[in-house]
Amino acid sequence: MKHAGDQALDRLEPLLDELRALPGMVEKKRGVFYRKSKAFLHFHEDPKGLFADIRDDAGQDFDRFDVTAEPGRAALLAATKARLTAWQPTAPPGL
Repeated sequence: MKHAGDQALDRLEPLLDELRALPGMVEKKRGVFYRKSKAFLHFHEDPKGLFADIRDDAGQDFDRFDVTAEPGRAALLAATKARLTAWQPTAPPGL
């Protein structure tokens, strides 16, 4: 499965815009997002459709989402928001 090219990413542009608006990650290359110095989210294409790999809750591996259609895109966006929130540093008590 190859990384998504420009034509595939063009089809995902509305989703990419929503992802770009989220705090806590940086798009280092179109469609490739990092959290701090670690790859966090990127896209693939193959004959079966478009897919996104997002770092799992433990930060060790990736989970794959089928983003060919809207339901998968909504699920990816929800998972991204949840994982970014879970990874937010918390202030020590009393600050």
